Amino acid sequence: MSELRDLMWVEKYRPEKINEFINQESTIKRLKPIIKNSSAMPHMLFTGPPGTGKTTLGIIIAKSILGDNWQEYSILLNASDERGINTIRNRVKTFARYADNREKIPFKMIILDEADEMTNDAQTALRRIMEETSKSCRFILIGNYISNIIEPIQSRCAIFSFTRINEKELVKQLELICKNENIKFEEQGLEEISEITNGDLRSAINLLQSCASLGDINMKNIQKASGHSFKSKIEEILELSLDNDFNSARIKMSELTNIYGLSEKDFLKYMNEAINKNKYKEMKELIEILAKYDYRIITGSNPDIQLTALLAEISNLRKTE
Repeated sequence: MSELRDLMWVEKYRPEKINEFINQESTIKRLKPIIKNSSAMPHMLFTGPPGTGKTTLGIIIAKSILGDNWQEYSILLNASDERGINTIRNRVKTFARYADNREKIPFKMIILDEADEMTNDAQTALRRIMEETSKSCRFILIGNYISNIIEPIQSRCAIFSFTRINEKELVKQLELICKNENIKFEEQGLEEISEITNGDLRSAINLLQSCASLGDINMKNIQKASGHSFKSKIEEILELSLDNDFNSARIKMSELTNIYGLSEKDFLKYMNEAINKNKYKEMKELIEILAKYDYRIITGSNPDIQLTALLAEISNLRKTE
């Protein structure tokens, strides 16, 4: 783990204590009394944008309550990888159902990352396990979209909403990293990283490290590391689609999502901004198309297929002209 921390800045600068968190003041204020009096800890649901510290905070809570041997009494699962009902019934239920009466271990803890990607059947099974094991286990569920979590689970959890990191706080954090790593930087460059990553601190630190591998943190190296601004790139993809150049648009979309790691949700968000910015004559049709594919992705359809289909449908808008 120490080697990983030295290699990856996002790990090296991951907060280890609750007081090291930035931009989540209201959430931290609510959590501190719970950590101090763990016997009153409820199941928790952390929701909000990516890169805002949800998973990191879940791990800090487990360490704070369970002590040095926290890994022995907790598990962290990525529910989007293990999202089916069998995982819930087997791994989660098996771990949760056995109480541990050793001194200073109030309960076991299960952290389910990307819980909003779980199937409805798996969530229903999880709800029953949460009820049956409430004396011996606590759950921390983590997801970007609370609307994808079934209401019976929401009602059994204390809900904590995380917000995007504001530009001032994000730039300040990047400045600290640059100084610690002896990297020269331009303030404008750090602000550009903040703009590109849209308040996602994890993505911002990854992009900062990519830029640093090229030299100083300046606009030229940022453009090399990121292709160029995601927003500009998506505006270009939209223009290509409207000009019926589907293949070029598809290739550039694949580059953004598969090489630079832009999420499908941010892809749609930036495309919506481009549509509103440019006031296309097909604006009504474009918004309807965007809403349709946004809904499909939220309900579990394959994101890559849906984004490709979105570009294909946009490419058809001007064919009859």
